[in-house]
Amino acid sequence: MIANDLFLDKYVRSIKNDYSAWMTRVCSHDGYGEPEAPIKKFHDSVDMSFGTKYIKITSGGSAHSFIVNTDKDAKFKKGDILMAASWAAPARNKARGNIEDATYPRVKWNGVS
Repeated sequence: MIANDLFLDKYVRSIKNDYSAWMTRVCSHDGYGEPEAPIKKFHDSVDMSFGTKYIKITSGGSAHSFIVNTDKDAKFKKGDILMAASWAAPARNKARGNIEDATYPRVKWNGVS
């Protein structure tokens, strides 16, 4: 597991905050009603599961991203953020940032770029 869970909490909070801001904008401009219910539903759907190699971040039944959870990866360092390639595997082409360094780009609710 990542040495300091505060970094992981901050990353997940960033995902939730981006969704809240997006849903608030959509509801205010397009007349979709109040954003509280969909925001709560999304926040409740964000989850993480811990494996030996990765921490998988999911939202709404989809894989959002993966966080490297080992020091024994030949290509990436512990805490690197990887985009999801599928439900079960990360895209291993490049890291999108690192949660321990807080060098990740602006996190979007629908994925990392």
